[in-house]
Amino acid sequence: MERPRHSCRRSRAPRAAALLLLVGALSPSCSGPPREASVKPGINEKFLSPELDLDWAVSTFEGESREVFVSRRHIVERLGVSAGMTVADVGAGTGIFLELFAKAVGAEGKVLAVDISPKLVDHMNRLIRESGWTRVETVTGREREVGLSPGSVDLVFTCDTYHHFEYPRSMLASIHRALRPGGHLVIIDFERLPGVSREWILGHVRAGKNEVASEVTAAGFTLLDELEVEGLRENYLLRFHRP
Repeated sequence: MERPRHSCRRSRAPRAAALLLLVGALSPSCSGPPREASVKPGINEKFLSPELDLDWAVSTFEGESREVFVSRRHIVERLGVSAGMTVADVGAGTGIFLELFAKAVGAEGKVLAVDISPKLVDHMNRLIRESGWTRVETVTGREREVGLSPGSVDLVFTCDTYHHFEYPRSMLASIHRALRPGGHLVIIDFERLPGVSREWILGHVRAGKNEVASEVTAAGFTLLDELEVEGLRENYLLRFHRP
């Protein structure tokens, strides 16, 4: 007598379930490594807000009391930027370095102004249009991703921005991918020295220079040197090489 067809489906089901369990046990986990936790929760909340006060940002970033603003020409001169290079200013803020970088890279180069703040990106877009900088573009970055194409830049420049990397391991991996082999990462940030640095720096800045250097070299970079820049007293400048 011919067996009912449904009996075959019943007999396969337990075997199929057992096979799925076996495959799941033998397969590597698809969840991947644990997601990087924030090292400074909320540090970028003000800049991500659509209510960011642009007048406050301009007066803060472009004030004569801010030494990196006063010394910006000396800083760019020390970097050795040459014609034809592609430079990414990560954490470009109100764009205080854009004109200097645009002049340094010339007509064949490119400057990418990267920031995670939509209002600051809009501000820089207006500045670019009004200034007629044809080789300067903005890029809206993300908290874990710089937003640059792989192997697209020769120099990544960050000024008073590293301490705003809420997910530094992810950001450094993204910067490493964006740099061409042989490219440089430049970090300017505050010296954090207990008993020496201002209270605002001690409370706002997460890591000191040595810890920053350790994190960056752990991400696959080589520390080249620390450059002295006229006018910098509270800030240091470290230059790294991307092999």
